[in-house]
Amino acid sequence: MEYMLFICTDSTAPTTEPTVHTIEEWVAATTEGGTRRHGDRLRPANDATTVKLRGGRLSVTAGPFAETTEWIAGYDVIECGDLDAAIEIAAKHPMAQLGQIEIRPMWPIE
Repeated sequence: MEYMLFICTDSTAPTTEPTVHTIEEWVAATTEGGTRRHGDRLRPANDATTVKLRGGRLSVTAGPFAETTEWIAGYDVIECGDLDAAIEIAAKHPMAQLGQIEIRPMWPIE
């Protein structure tokens, strides 16, 4: 089963981020191990653009759809047997120690 990992961080937290090297090690290990399909970093939430269409009217807003100090800093798509395996993989991500990782099962369009 495929799972999306949302790598979340708090913009107000101290900037004691893990080194890029540590994250690259996790990426290499999970990619080589066959569980990580793809992923990437995301620009900060203030670089977001929100689009919605209501009653034929298009609304485009600079910024995220929700005002919060937590934001999604990146994502990874993994494939593993079940939620327990996904939790184990996410717990090894360096950002699990400084932020949080939200795991969501993919819901394929068939």
